[in-house]
Amino acid sequence: MSATIEGPDGLPRCRWCAAAPEFLHYHDREWGFPVDDDRRLFEKLSLEGFQSGLSWRTILAKRENFRAAFDGFDFARVARYTGRDVERLLADAGIVRHRGKIEAVIHNAGRACELVRREGSLAAFFWRFEPDPATLAAPQTASTSPGSVALSKALKKDGWKFVGPTTVYAFMQAMGLVNDHAEGCVVRAKVAAARAGFGRPSGPASGPGRH
Repeated sequence: MSATIEGPDGLPRCRWCAAAPEFLHYHDREWGFPVDDDRRLFEKLSLEGFQSGLSWRTILAKRENFRAAFDGFDFARVARYTGRDVERLLADAGIVRHRGKIEAVIHNAGRACELVRREGSLAAFFWRFEPDPATLAAPQTASTSPGSVALSKALKKDGWKFVGPTTVYAFMQAMGLVNDHAEGCVVRAKVAAARAGFGRPSGPASGPGRH
């Protein structure tokens, strides 16, 4: 089976983006394009944790509800959440009401604040794990990579939760640390161009983190 499928404009795209109507825009405009905004990085890693055991379609459909519920994933604010906020979130039918995952996001927000104080930004830390493209498997043939294993270990060492290698690899695919668009996908070249022109974030000397 081909890794691509014809899109509504007649151009080839990754086959997975035809699985649901809302995937097309996400595939064309977001997936794989490099991100250095700390809130978006924290949001994506949090949503990948919520996705565990579920479909991305479920999470994508609820993304705006998640953003509203978690103060736009401003991790400095989320880190201050209390038990009352946990109960509020558990009562919110617009999100995935899983106590362990909700508490993990709040816990991870605290770890994110610590990481920013140490590294300058989440982006500076995450992009340190960008792999050499030559070391990667063919697009969409692997669910982990040496880079995702290394980043997962580093996050776990810092106390983060719901950050296994598969979750982290999905995060790296989505946030542009790897270009995993299928060969022949019309967006692959666009992502490659965006990555070529992307200024990799540096460490603490670059100033305060983006949050």
